[in-house]
Amino acid sequence: MFKNKYPGKFIAIEGLDGSGASTQTARIADHFKTGKKSFWTTQEPTSSVIGGIIKSSLTGDWKMVNPYSLQLLFAADRANHLTKDIIPRLAKGLTVITDRYFLSSLAYGSLDINDDDWLYNINSQFILPDLTILLKVSPKVCLTRIKDNRQSLELFEQSEKLQKVWRAYELLSKKYPGIKVIDGEKPEKEVFEEIIKEVSNL
Repeated sequence: MFKNKYPGKFIAIEGLDGSGASTQTARIADHFKTGKKSFWTTQEPTSSVIGGIIKSSLTGDWKMVNPYSLQLLFAADRANHLTKDIIPRLAKGLTVITDRYFLSSLAYGSLDINDDDWLYNINSQFILPDLTILLKVSPKVCLTRIKDNRQSLELFEQSEKLQKVWRAYELLSKKYPGIKVIDGEKPEKEVFEEIIKEVSNL
């Protein structure tokens, strides 16, 4: 992976399902609107055709043949996302904030694929975020939040699986630069304030 060479800043919000990544992405967007800063928010999987296939697999509407196929689709979706949407905006000087990025692929992918090098290699030609916020929330709290907001669980949303994913996230947070771990179990406003401090440091 390579550093962002464009004038715009690239920020990723990561964490387990139910950690509050989507909520905090929206709060950052509101903060930037108030400050009249040029920005763009997005998420992965995207709303593209490839992203739609991924979402169908995660919800169980369509069964993926094997985990390698799923991760290749994530990488293809990301490549398209970067080329079509992210890089053009970074090149114009916009701050881009994405709800999930490559760290999710490495952490969740490690559940079914015991080959970290393979997972890294299919993501190796992508840009590293200038800042990654990793929200630390226990699997138990995440599942409670999910059940309070949705009627059904997705592919990876089981306690044992989420525990393994979080262990992978912790290891990855020590391996890649620019990752800040924030306690996502604090009140939403306090979590947001800590995130904004890190964003301001950019």
